[in-house]
Amino acid sequence: MAVIEISQDEANTLIQMPKVRINDEIWHFPGRGRSINIPLLSEDKRNNFLLDIWRGRLELNKITYQNRVHQMIILVRLDLTGKPHKNPDEEIIIGPHIHIYQEGYADKWAYPVSPDSFSDLTDQWQTLKDFMTYCNIVQEPNIIAGIE
Repeated sequence: MAVIEISQDEANTLIQMPKVRINDEIWHFPGRGRSINIPLLSEDKRNNFLLDIWRGRLELNKITYQNRVHQMIILVRLDLTGKPHKNPDEEIIIGPHIHIYQEGYADKWAYPVSPDSFSDLTDQWQTLKDFMTYCNIVQEPNIIAGIE
């Protein structure tokens, strides 16, 4: 698979770009071992994005929220649980962490989650709302609780 890179300025612009749902479809929050990929658009309808939600199969609290552009480029990913992450500079990030696109490294860099941006990481719904705010999703998709 070819690696697609964008500049840091473009990534920053795309992260901050207001995003909206494409329609009023109802999405069910995924059950264990499942995922959903929700299409989004920029407000000007020029850019397509995806909001991905993954749930772990065995560990109930293992959830990943991700925002992508151009189908493949991960702009932001929030990992709530899992193994410690090793950054390209060998720094180890333990606990919940957020990946933010870095030119030349894609999503390889992770940072500790700031309580200024994420108010309660133990609440999956609040964390999803905080993630959508962080990614500037100004018109949220219709997501309801799924069946376990």
